[in-house]
Amino acid sequence: MEVDKLAADVEQFGNNASAFLDWGLAQSQTLLIALVILAAGWFIARWLSAMAAKLIPNSKALDETVTPMVTQVLQYLVFLTFVVIALGQLGVQTNSIIAVIGAAGLAIALALQGTLSNIAAGVMLIWLRPFNVGDYIESSAVSGTVKQVGLFATRLRTIDGLYVFTPNAKIWDATITNYSKELTRRLSFDVGIDYAADIDLARKTLLETVMADERVLSTPEPVVYVMNLGASSVDLQLRAWTRTEDHWETRMAMNETCKKALDAAGVEIPFPHMHILAPDLTSK
Repeated sequence: MEVDKLAADVEQFGNNASAFLDWGLAQSQTLLIALVILAAGWFIARWLSAMAAKLIPNSKALDETVTPMVTQVLQYLVFLTFVVIALGQLGVQTNSIIAVIGAAGLAIALALQGTLSNIAAGVMLIWLRPFNVGDYIESSAVSGTVKQVGLFATRLRTIDGLYVFTPNAKIWDATITNYSKELTRRLSFDVGIDYAADIDLARKTLLETVMADERVLSTPEPVVYVMNLGASSVDLQLRAWTRTEDHWETRMAMNETCKKALDAAGVEIPFPHMHILAPDLTSK
């Protein structure tokens, strides 16, 4: 009897072990399939994102400004789809997946309110387009040439070559000045002349000088105004228009060419003088 009982116990143990192994093998196969789905989803999401990054700049409807945000959103959505498929492979019900995603989304929204505001600001920057990639902008938060508008932050390069990474909300919440948006830009050049100088001659000299520069536009026509009668000079202001991309180079060139032209015309530019009286030693 004891031998028969022992044999029965051994047989039962073998059956249980075999069932456990069968279950473990089935579960391992399911888990392996889920992992393969996740891996495939990761690579497909990255591949589609890379393809979108190449195709968007060639599209007439979209430009490179929207490329980073579109590619990031596309990558996240594709991978999330594969995550849902992998969870379904593990036996998780669709309703449960939606509930988990909703609960997780709510928790993340509460924990990352600042991050979500950056995403919302990034969407608004892409939608309203106050600037594009390559524009030089200035706000109370940052200034520089826009290199990328991402889902969370904007990357810029300052005029002295520094890399700036700033959250989208910082830019969206500030007044933005875009120096590259318009095709033309006005150049203003201030110069003071002596009270004894001929204003008409100074005006003619300045106008001839700027009109000789091919970067200065003839329309609107350059003008010179008397802006102020200062303590020691008559202050003139030259106003001319250039293409936006030529503005800074033309402005820098005008400082030198206008000074040389006024000197050649005999128009004096006053500057402060200091007279030092030597002590009278003969009186002692």
